[in-house]
Amino acid sequence: MENIHAVYNGRFNFLNDIKISPLSRAYTFSDSVYEVIPFCNSNIIAFDKHITRLKNSCDSLSFKADVKKISSEILDLINKSNHANGYVYYQVSRGIDPIRSHMFDDSISLETFGYVVEHNFISKSLTVMICEDMRWQRCDIKSTSLLGNVLSMNNARNNGCDEVIMHKNNLITEGGASNVFFANDDCVFTPSLSNNILPGITRELLIEEIKQAGIKIEEGQFDVDDLLRAKSIWLTSSTKGLAQVKEISGKKTNLVNDHQLFKACEEIFVKNFLS
Repeated sequence: MENIHAVYNGRFNFLNDIKISPLSRAYTFSDSVYEVIPFCNSNIIAFDKHITRLKNSCDSLSFKADVKKISSEILDLINKSNHANGYVYYQVSRGIDPIRSHMFDDSISLETFGYVVEHNFISKSLTVMICEDMRWQRCDIKSTSLLGNVLSMNNARNNGCDEVIMHKNNLITEGGASNVFFANDDCVFTPSLSNNILPGITRELLIEEIKQAGIKIEEGQFDVDDLLRAKSIWLTSSTKGLAQVKEISGKKTNLVNDHQLFKACEEIFVKNFLS
């Protein structure tokens, strides 16, 4: 395995050589947030938007993060890697407790950790499973507390699926690690943002660009039946880009492979961000 460049509390090293305390609150409580910053053809995709979202997540947990220092470390990781395509995973936790306690000590210093890996942005077609959204009520915070996602995603894998699309009280929220879009013959739809949905950067970029292209798009509340009636469904994320859904496990659908609106949106995204 190649040496993966990483940074821990401001010190750069290789990932295998970094040691983290078991009393890190990221480990004991998931008292931490993270961000994934992609770069393609040596161009960082929406860097400022990712940093703003990381800051918003830190602010939501009352972390006094040094955003300038974090930004510098992320850029240094990308430069050290010499990869043309990849992403940086960067995490901020409340710090390391002297002894495990639900009530944190205000005097402890934040703990930061990041690494960079190579990644190819290849469009994939996915089989998904629809499931109940069992996660906590602040999914708009990019927290490392992802047990609900992990349980659902591994249940999907055990059933031969690549991803999940979640619903809460029958209303579509998001994928296990992605935002959801679907389309009929003349309009694209995506669930509007709420505490149950992470404000995806790829989601935001795609909405902006397809509006500029004159494609009709509607954000709102949509139920499972709306999804099953769709002609095209796709998932978006920083590492997936746009990934077309080819099948919903156990469900009869009206899906059309490479539907015209999906192809138009994919071409717009590739041209503006992956070229």
